[in-house]
Amino acid sequence: MSKPVGPYTPAIRSGNTLYISGQLGLHDGALVEGLDAQVRQAVANLAGLVEAEGGTLDNIVKTTVLLDSIDDYAAMNTAYTESFGDHRPARAAFAVDALPLGGLVEIEAIAVID
Repeated sequence: MSKPVGPYTPAIRSGNTLYISGQLGLHDGALVEGLDAQVRQAVANLAGLVEAEGGTLDNIVKTTVLLDSIDDYAAMNTAYTESFGDHRPARAAFAVDALPLGGLVEIEAIAVID
């Protein structure tokens, strides 16, 4: 897991609900190269935060995907669905003006862990 790039908590638990702040495609403090790799790394970062609380990606019930360009939607979908496997959390996805550190994608999530 990478350190936060701002003054926030990467994940906070309230009861059995885990709220995970937006994850960029950061590995060892730097963005990985390209949209596909950034999506996969962002999901891997989500997985690490969920696993630290005793869960797995299957515990994620909702994600929000922020894209630097809506033109990347189809490519993001491919990497996203391959990363999550058969699990399909509820999701919203939309484009924003810009992302921190010049990222191409950021993904936040909510997980429920018993």
